[in-house]
Amino acid sequence: MKTICLYFEIHQNIHLKRYRFFDIGTDHYYYDDYENERSITETADHSYVPALNALIEMAKKHPGYFKCAFSLSGSAIELLENHSPQVIELLQELNETGCVEFLAEPYSHGFSSLANPECFKEEVTQLCKKVKSLFGQDPKIFRNSCLIYSDDIGDLVAQMGFKGMLAEGARHILGWKSPHFLYNSNRNPDLKLLLRDYRLSEDISLRFNDSNWSEYPLFADTYADWIAHLPEEEQIINIFMELCALGIFQPLSSNILEFMKALPDQLKQRGIIFSTPSEICAKMKSAGPLDVAYPTSWVDEERDISPWLGNDMQKEAFNKLYSIADRVRICNNRRIKQDWAYLQASNNLRFMSTKPNSYGSYRGIYDSPYDAFTNYMNILGDFITRVNNLYPADMDLEELNALLTTIKNQDKELGIKDKEITKLRQMLKRLENNPEEKAAPAAPKKSATSKASAKSKG
Repeated sequence: MKTICLYFEIHQNIHLKRYRFFDIGTDHYYYDDYENERSITETADHSYVPALNALIEMAKKHPGYFKCAFSLSGSAIELLENHSPQVIELLQELNETGCVEFLAEPYSHGFSSLANPECFKEEVTQLCKKVKSLFGQDPKIFRNSCLIYSDDIGDLVAQMGFKGMLAEGARHILGWKSPHFLYNSNRNPDLKLLLRDYRLSEDISLRFNDSNWSEYPLFADTYADWIAHLPEEEQIINIFMELCALGIFQPLSSNILEFMKALPDQLKQRGIIFSTPSEICAKMKSAGPLDVAYPTSWVDEERDISPWLGNDMQKEAFNKLYSIADRVRICNNRRIKQDWAYLQASNNLRFMSTKPNSYGSYRGIYDSPYDAFTNYMNILGDFITRVNNLYPADMDLEELNALLTTIKNQDKELGIKDKEITKLRQMLKRLENNPEEKAAPAAPKKSATSKASAKSKG
């Protein structure tokens, strides 16, 4: 039986302000508060709120049948909590229907998976804790920033205990293979891979309202027929997109939400079901390992990381940023930690792209990639100075490693103590519930001498 895995990403850029060279050392606040509030409230009003209301309606109309998955970046959560809390409330309402699974991703929506494994693990753990506090779920499936995946990243994700990971069904990786099967990491068979069908996904997220598209206008019954007519053995159809595709990329006037609400009925008529990523990973068998030596993503025709690391400016900014990753990681300054997350965000590097079609005509406040690079490097210069004031740049590698080892050992000791405290609390609770167990005297143990005496008498 064919199954649809429907996934939505929620991420919002943290917009940086104009930051001049002469601001370095005097101004440590880097953000355009007006633009951040304007952009998140506009996106919420035109996309997130109506789209989530539609999904809630679908879940209530088709209880137990309609299912979907979400992931949210840390920056999106913070902006929503501050400026559009109704979106969080709608996600919680959707969660109460039992139809949604929340996935893990890097808190910053950055590229620590390509640069610093320990930093990567730390921010994934941070995001998981946030998801648990908001929605009561412990994420079991991972989704990387911009759907970036490689063998090395898969190995890291498997080490963290995730059961599955989303990735792009890129043609240069799959070759003759189909994205409509479950695969696994070539280094760890326990990590399952769900590959995005970019054609079916982008038919909704990119082409739906394009009057020049040969399939325009697209109706739910046509879309359901496309899926139903796929070869019988191709059972898994992964449709992944940003939530803002519903209302922003495809305006509400295009009837995109009416299309989405009509889909469950059309799919059900054709015997096609919905499944969450965890359900697919638990029930389906892998068709085999997938070899991905170089990182793939869900952006541009190449489906690689060139939109963010395709020119020398982007690489210099990336290397400069992550050169202080270990120093930031041992830092306990909350302001430093927050700035670190915001400065890692993918859009900071993408604004510097020189690819013709990489970012359309939108570059935020910047006139050109070079303008974006200059502004970002000014901010980064100030940020690095602040970090080095806490942990000097001349601190040698051995000293830094020793400090990191100490912190790591302290974390382990705290973890052991937490487990001991949990055991003692469980024991105390058991004794409180069974007072006779507490009152009953323990049977005396025979000493070695008494055992020997008894043996000699025998």
